[in-house]
Amino acid sequence: MTVRTGDELPPLRIPITRTLIVAGALASRDYQDVHHDAEAAKEKGSPDIFMNILTTNGLVGRYITDHFGPRARLRKVAIRLGAPNYPGDEMVLTGQVTSVAEGTAEVAVIGRNGIGHHVTGTVTVRLPSDAPGTGEVPKRTTDAPRTAPIPAPIPDPITALTTTPDTPR
Repeated sequence: MTVRTGDELPPLRIPITRTLIVAGALASRDYQDVHHDAEAAKEKGSPDIFMNILTTNGLVGRYITDHFGPRARLRKVAIRLGAPNYPGDEMVLTGQVTSVAEGTAEVAVIGRNGIGHHVTGTVTVRLPSDAPGTGEVPKRTTDAPRTAPIPAPIPDPITALTTTPDTPR
């Protein structure tokens, strides 16, 4: 894939459903009632529940990696929210490459819905090393794991003292 300044990414249409809004809020541990409780949202002046910024951030990241491929790496996502995403609407993400240098591209992203611009921002993405003209992506120099190992759960002392193993029936 050759990447050049001025390249436009194909649009991505995303239906804004109640399920998407609520699931995104829960997945990002955003328990504010305006993201799942329509009555509470109305009491606070909104016509309905609306999408949180973390869900939007994830959708922007998906848009970029869907285009550049699974080996592309997001280096920076800088977004700003505008018009809320309400259930029943559709957000259309569009993007344009604004610069390419040393294996990295910067992409201006806009997400429009029926009200206006829901999100605007820029994403810096490290391109896969096999993309022509992108330069070499540095190779890992260590065999260490990419993430820290997950520690074993700490047993609850009360449960440990009051439960017994299952016995066959």
